[in-house]
Amino acid sequence: MIDLKEMQKEVMRNKVEKGFNITDVALEFCRAHEELSEAFSKFSKNHSGVAEEFADVAIFLLGMSEILGFNLEKEIVRKIEINKNRKYKKEKSPDGKNIFIRIRTQKDP
Repeated sequence: MIDLKEMQKEVMRNKVEKGFNITDVALEFCRAHEELSEAFSKFSKNHSGVAEEFADVAIFLLGMSEILGFNLEKEIVRKIEINKNRKYKKEKSPDGKNIFIRIRTQKDP
């Protein structure tokens, strides 16, 4: 398995070495959003490079997690377990597409 905590540190080392932003978290959110938008644009136009844009998004998330002191790997594992136990109901949107609505419980409000 990949050690995301080590990857967070490697992303930070690269940011520091290259002189990239390591303090303006709002800017990092904007840049991550920009990369995700680029992925969507390539996907919707059936262009190559979507996976590379996903990698850019992941790099921003790893860097932001390191800046903020989060262990992203731990949070991903924790969230996967939460999602495994969640219940959803399937409904139809006005245009006929399936949508899933989470059923809130006392255990999972």
